[in-house]
Amino acid sequence: MSVDTVSVTGWGRTAPTTARLIRPRSYEEAAAAVVECAAHGARGGIARGLGRAYGDAAQNAGGSVLDMTGLDRIRRIDADAGVMVCDAGVSLHRLLEVLLPLGWFVPVTPGTRYVTVGGAIGADIHGKNHHGSGSFSRHVLSFDLLTADGEVRTVPSGTDLFDATAGGMGLTGVILSATVQLLPVETSLMCVDTERASDLDDLMARLTADDHRYRYSVAWIDLLARGASTGRSVLTRGEHAPLDALPARARQSPLVFRPGRLPAAPRFVPDGLLGRTTVGLFNELRYRTAPRARRTGEIQKLSAFFHPLDGVPHWNRLYGRSGFVQYQFVVGYGQEDALRRIVRRISSCTGGGRGCPSFLAVLKRFGDGDPGWLSFPMPGWTLALDIPANLAGLGAFLDELDDEVAAAGGRVYLAKDSRLRPEMLAPMYPKLARFRALRAELDPLGVFTSDLSRRLSL
Repeated sequence: MSVDTVSVTGWGRTAPTTARLIRPRSYEEAAAAVVECAAHGARGGIARGLGRAYGDAAQNAGGSVLDMTGLDRIRRIDADAGVMVCDAGVSLHRLLEVLLPLGWFVPVTPGTRYVTVGGAIGADIHGKNHHGSGSFSRHVLSFDLLTADGEVRTVPSGTDLFDATAGGMGLTGVILSATVQLLPVETSLMCVDTERASDLDDLMARLTADDHRYRYSVAWIDLLARGASTGRSVLTRGEHAPLDALPARARQSPLVFRPGRLPAAPRFVPDGLLGRTTVGLFNELRYRTAPRARRTGEIQKLSAFFHPLDGVPHWNRLYGRSGFVQYQFVVGYGQEDALRRIVRRISSCTGGGRGCPSFLAVLKRFGDGDPGWLSFPMPGWTLALDIPANLAGLGAFLDELDDEVAAAGGRVYLAKDSRLRPEMLAPMYPKLARFRALRAELDPLGVFTSDLSRRLSL
């Protein structure tokens, strides 16, 4: 087990802090690391996977951070039942390499496959299939959790400790391994339909009418468009391609996983590169190159449909030295007027009404809420966007959006947050008091702590 003092930051590269980075290579070393975290008093420790949380959830200024990527074994696969047992440090990328040739797929994947199973549970990640399949934790049968007292507990779904840990941002303990129910597939390709939506109302109408016909659904939305075009979008929906949908040549090796890869983003990018003009040109090109009429049945690689940015290593550098803020919220069905107001405000926000230069912005529909006490999804509309961190007036503007979201009964996603005010947490997460009570009982000394937990008094 190695220990180093390093600078740690989230994927948005904002607010780096310094911590002791501990790299356990076994369950026993992980237990020893937790004992060591307890010995360091109030600064404690927090588990970390591949660092794809955008904000400060996996940082711990002055304390310890446990790099769990060394615990990366796939321990057992029942290829008949589609049940897998794996270490928490295994990435979804590695799972796809191993599972696809066996005819299985991960039940939920976010916009990157470079997240660990432990991180997927701790953030209770969601994907393009939430409207039908829910979040990642809904497909977890149980996990082994190392708690602050050094005990390893097998935690089945449906228990309070499971529900506190799913979406609990690592604050109940260190997940060591998990048992996950997988999704059967015939091929490693996707069958995709693509269409334009002329504005936000057109988009919502299309999603509402047809989403039940698709396993996966997502819309890229142009947040710089204004007036009659506000919320214009490109809607992409798909299914795992069946074998008989593939051309003859592809049927010879239908389960091969071949993710593409482009050159890495440059290490140093000047602030302002992804500004209003650059992003505006990109948005115009993306919208205009989408089909005017619905394009159906297009065969795409998994990586192109689910994880296009994974093909550009270190793409987060494109935002320059100041980094970027990822902002994601959800408001419930029946709150469409609130969504419209927020989209209009974003399209004309700060900087003389020029709009937020968001290179990535997606709108999805959520299905039933998930059992995690701090899980983000709830039935409704979720919008995620990234914004350069150095945009003038950004902090005050996002505070105003928080107020609008909370007034509509919605919430902000903690796995992407880096600046939410602590008083906003309780209105957004009604089970917060239960989480705090269980955490206090399970970890009275506060061994597991992070920059996020201190900032929000979790």
